[in-house]
Amino acid sequence: MSTELHTAAASKVTLKRPSLRPRVVWVIVAGCAATGLVVGPLLGLNRTMSVVLAVVLLLVVLPLAALRVEGARRATDRLVTIVVSVAFSLALLPLLSLLWTTVKYGVGRFDPEFFFSDMRGVLGEGGGALHAIIGTLLMTGAAAVISVPIGVMSAVYLVEYGRGRLASSITILVDVMTGIPSIVAGLFSFAFFAVFFGPSIRFGLGGAVALSVLMIPVVVRSVEEMLKLVPNELREASYALGVTKWRTIARVVLPTAAAGIAAGITLAVARVIGETAPLLIIAGSTTNVNWNLFEDRMAALPVYTYYSYTIPGIPPEFGIERAWAAALTLFVIVMALNLLARLSARLFGSATSR
Repeated sequence: MSTELHTAAASKVTLKRPSLRPRVVWVIVAGCAATGLVVGPLLGLNRTMSVVLAVVLLLVVLPLAALRVEGARRATDRLVTIVVSVAFSLALLPLLSLLWTTVKYGVGRFDPEFFFSDMRGVLGEGGGALHAIIGTLLMTGAAAVISVPIGVMSAVYLVEYGRGRLASSITILVDVMTGIPSIVAGLFSFAFFAVFFGPSIRFGLGGAVALSVLMIPVVVRSVEEMLKLVPNELREASYALGVTKWRTIARVVLPTAAAGIAAGITLAVARVIGETAPLLIIAGSTTNVNWNLFEDRMAALPVYTYYSYTIPGIPPEFGIERAWAAALTLFVIVMALNLLARLSARLFGSATSR
């Protein structure tokens, strides 16, 4: 009989601690926010300090409520969650402010004239960025053509073949190139081509070479990390079937890492497409469309934005509007590249997983 009573009592014991209901948590959050925004102005605080007051109240009230109901561990967890959420919001705030400001001032010139006309003969109102958009796409595309084969093959060497001092030297060189200022890449490209064509050389290919100098280390690093994620069991299974090393790399390793490689390359392109300093030095600027990378100056969106804002013309408001519209166009292109990276990763990933 006592055993049955003990079993019945034990069955009623639960290991789950009481917890705050989500509705209660949101009430506490809303109460702290309302208190901070109402009490702050009464204390003479501005809007920013009122928000800070609300956050401080939340950091105190919610962990205390959790400590009373849920225990010390859950209270600590909620405190850390609030701190991490506030840090994330602070990191996200500049990005949202930048996006809002760019859209606010740039959407006014998002019209057909801006995308289908250049600046030839335009001094004030009107004009567009067709020549800059074409120049950006041409130079960035040429930089990708230069950088992707070099970067992928360098990463394959470092992961699959590289041993000893040579591999260590290449790794150090890639690390150094990752941190060089962009203007140094422009000076390198200018010095290289000035040896053959003279100091007055300005053309699109030079800009592509400068961008490729910045792009190669990013491609090497991203591809290298993706290749390291490929399981060694796949390589060993291929070798066990008598497949040579280079064919294993081409048929097994690279297809398996294709999703990460595609995403890394796309993000590397997005990294260099907004560079201004190298193109100012070697590519120059022009007011008309130039389709030839090997001859004459070539405009780009970052350079077009710079000159439109610093030399807006008379009256200046039209040039400033074009500068904001060009910045928004560049923002849209970078966002499209990031979405393309995610899409390619999903497509290649699903293909390789099958």
